[in-house]
Amino acid sequence: MEIKLNHRHALVGGSTSGLGKAIAMQLAQCGASVTLLARNETSLKKVVTALPYVTKQKHGYLVADFSEPESFREKVSAFLQTNPVDILINNTNGPEAGSVLDKKPADYQVAFDLLFQTFCHTTMEALPYMQKNGFGRIINVSSMSVVEPLQHLALSNTIRAAVINWAKTLATDVAKDNITVNNIITGYFNTERLQDLIQFQAKNNNITPAEMQQRMEANVPMQRFGKPEEYGSLIAFLVSDYASYITGTNIRIDGGLLKSI
Repeated sequence: MEIKLNHRHALVGGSTSGLGKAIAMQLAQCGASVTLLARNETSLKKVVTALPYVTKQKHGYLVADFSEPESFREKVSAFLQTNPVDILINNTNGPEAGSVLDKKPADYQVAFDLLFQTFCHTTMEALPYMQKNGFGRIINVSSMSVVEPLQHLALSNTIRAAVINWAKTLATDVAKDNITVNNIITGYFNTERLQDLIQFQAKNNNITPAEMQQRMEANVPMQRFGKPEEYGSLIAFLVSDYASYITGTNIRIDGGLLKSI
């Protein structure tokens, strides 16, 4: 099976590092034209020059800050009016770690704007073209914390669960238009975000980051963290024609870490 995304245009959020970057690289390798979306223009320029070209693709980037909702909405709307996309990867940096007892109501509003509002707005702006064209792939990068909440990720647990349910509802409404909507339940992947969480957990447990990482890896049945490129391969399949009958699902990629069925 060879995945070809020629003539498809993808918009990939949070794509200057980690999973977002890995997704962008893989989609480009499969032939898609990729637009990177992030806030740091220097990093965007660096990554866009590294994207593979396997056919007549046009890669680019869009500078927008997920943490500035009004500005983000304006920039995304303006871009999608003249640059419609077939593939949308909703992905942002996660909200700050912390327990329920650490967080105030205002913190949840910030997390809601970061995770839910950005996903929802970008999707609703991208949908008209997908519906008109009779094709669309929407992927929401989420976390295993929506299945088994993590005590140190109260904000992520709460808001990402809302995204999952919103996406399921949306998937039902747009399935007739040959548009699929799926959520990725993400385990431990070797990214900067995970390293930040390891530092946070190590401090709370009064151990070294190396010891914390060993504990976390030991909890994974495969005894290791995932590689970002493994994640990118899953996304490439889900946005291809091979996955045209997969929608409204929560797909786990966690090395077997989650215990629930």
